[in-house]
Amino acid sequence: MAETYPMPKWGLSMEEGVITEWQIEPGQPVTEGQVLALVETDKIEVELESPVNGVFARALAADGDEVKVGTPVMVIAADEADYASFAAGS
Repeated sequence: MAETYPMPKWGLSMEEGVITEWQIEPGQPVTEGQVLALVETDKIEVELESPVNGVFARALAADGDEVKVGTPVMVIAADEADYASFAAGS
C-alpha cells in the first residue's frame, strides 16, 4: 500500500522547510536512507532521505515550495505492483 510521509523536523525550532530540489522521479525504486530531496530550513540545508524501501510514487510538494513540519511531502509505494495500482488510481 502506498503511504504518505511528512516533512520531518530536524531541529527544535524548525517550523517549515523549503524543498530546493527533488532528486528522484516517480516510478523509481528507493532504498531506506537514500536521498530523495534537498530541503532548506531557516538554519541549514539537509537531505530528505527515504524512510523505507519501495518505489517513489509522487512528490506532494514542488521544488521551491515551503512546507510546514508534519505536512505530507511524498508518497512511497511498497513495491512495483503497489506503485502500478497507485498510478492507475491517480
